[in-house]
Amino acid sequence: MLERLNLEHILFLDIETVPEQPSFDVLDPEKRELWEQKSRYQRKDTYTPEEFYDRAGIWAEFGKIICISVGYFNLKGDIRNFRTTTFHGEEVTLLKAFKNLIDTHFNGTRHLLCGHNAKEFDFPYIARRMIIHGISLPSKLNLFGKKPWEIPHLDTMELWKFGDYKHYTSLKLLTNILGIPSPKQDIDGSMVHQVYYGENDLDRIITYCELDVIATAQVFLRLRNEPLLVDDEIRHL
Repeated sequence: MLERLNLEHILFLDIETVPEQPSFDVLDPEKRELWEQKSRYQRKDTYTPEEFYDRAGIWAEFGKIICISVGYFNLKGDIRNFRTTTFHGEEVTLLKAFKNLIDTHFNGTRHLLCGHNAKEFDFPYIARRMIIHGISLPSKLNLFGKKPWEIPHLDTMELWKFGDYKHYTSLKLLTNILGIPSPKQDIDGSMVHQVYYGENDLDRIITYCELDVIATAQVFLRLRNEPLLVDDEIRHL
């Protein structure tokens, strides 16, 4: 089934998120209380709400998107190109730009969105943040009333599960076991908060995000038993 999909019809993506505010003490009293309630189950008695706040970016209600990286194939005969670009800046601005890309170039019934663990994280997070900002959802993210087979989403983690619902595999592990060269990354997801708020270095985060998009596309190629992309086939726009 995967082999029948046209690679040019798939938009690969990844997002990076951080807490909406740089620190817990900036929150108003009501938001602090709501954060305490929301995070209680995961914090247990190990962390205070303030100590746990650096993880607030996981939840769309308390976090924000700082960049959305996308990648797509351009095929001409036997020549493959994979092009990547990143939307960044103010959250409302990058969300509108991402929506415009989907509405303009990936809005057909044949088009699909693809990410790693994206059905659990990236897709709903983007949709929730769009609603918060009053942005109408593009059809590819508006799932209300759609049957499971009508949802235009692919998830490389779900594809790797092969029906095993309790099985989680990170993108880093999957690239390792599938023989995909690991990109040289100087940060990981746990460091994004510090790099963004502490070092003010969004460029490092963008590079990390784009490398994950490329890795996701590589995993998808391996699942189709196709040759991996080489450096000359990857273009950064």
